[in-house]
Amino acid sequence: MLFLWLYPLHTEIALFHVFRYLSFRVIYAALTAFLLTFFLAPPMIKKLQDLCLGQWIREEGPSHHVAKHGTPTMGGILILFAVVLSTLLWADVLNLYVWLVILSLLGFGLIGFADDYMKIVRRRSQGLTIFQKLVAQSSIALGIGLVFYMSAGYSTELSVPFFKTFTPDLGPFYIPFIVLVIVGCSNAVNLTDGLDGLATGPIIVASVAYAAVAYAAGNKVVADYLLLPYIEGSGELAVLMAAVFGASLGFLWFNAYPASVFMGDVGSLPLGAALGTVAVVSKQELLLILVGGVFVMEAVSVIFQVLLFKSRGKRVFLMAPIHHHFEMKGWEEPKVVVRLWIVAVLLMLVSLSTLKLR
Repeated sequence: MLFLWLYPLHTEIALFHVFRYLSFRVIYAALTAFLLTFFLAPPMIKKLQDLCLGQWIREEGPSHHVAKHGTPTMGGILILFAVVLSTLLWADVLNLYVWLVILSLLGFGLIGFADDYMKIVRRRSQGLTIFQKLVAQSSIALGIGLVFYMSAGYSTELSVPFFKTFTPDLGPFYIPFIVLVIVGCSNAVNLTDGLDGLATGPIIVASVAYAAVAYAAGNKVVADYLLLPYIEGSGELAVLMAAVFGASLGFLWFNAYPASVFMGDVGSLPLGAALGTVAVVSKQELLLILVGGVFVMEAVSVIFQVLLFKSRGKRVFLMAPIHHHFEMKGWEEPKVVVRLWIVAVLLMLVSLSTLKLR
């Protein structure tokens, strides 16, 4: 909104000319989201405690996690508030892509809220059923996919990391592919959110990567130089990703071990969905496998564990998701978290290198 309100005044007030620059708005979106989260978190944590909105720990998890029982949860509401408000302040609110990602955030946020609320009301670790979640998530993702598919000039070709000319065209199958990307990323982030700060760190890293990707895809000179699909208007999503970065950074201050608050499904589900949606907009869906490598590893560990146990009655890991496997091997929680953060940073560097190595 500030862009639309203040930039037209740059002819009279030279200072407002800075709103023309995407880099300026990216920086201040991050700072705004950080400050909102950092200063509003303490009163929100107190309010969550007053309302007795505490986390219920599943009985089959590591025994030492029982100490986390009652820690305020649903802190993701604050992240969503900070991201949406910062985006509306610093991005071009007439941009369709901005609203599609906000729709993804809020839609999946509602699903996460319902799931968290049911867990607290029922006083157990299970909320919505898997079927209920997938139907709701797929419906939102399908709507987003249809908008993309029907948009004039939007390509159904895939950009494949490390390849210049190999761009398979999915045609109408691009719609279910979009659903898979958004829903898969949402649930992968949700599965990762099992230790203090574990999901928040890789989200911060991934948001930086996709802010860069969105900026590159929306800048014709840069896109042509890097041989990326040019998506007019996608650069505005760098502002939104910067807001995710800032809000997550501010939240991490309170979510780091030992956590004073958890984000809950109301935070993890929409953040993953937003990341997936930005990947779709920027036409770098497959890059998400590298950028979100930690999330992929967590999700795959659960899939393998379930499939092998149901088919052969055996376990691949001591406990799934894989972060619990490391805990069961004797790693302390902070060590598991920080090491997976390091992996996330390394994967981000590799993923960004693929934009040039083609």
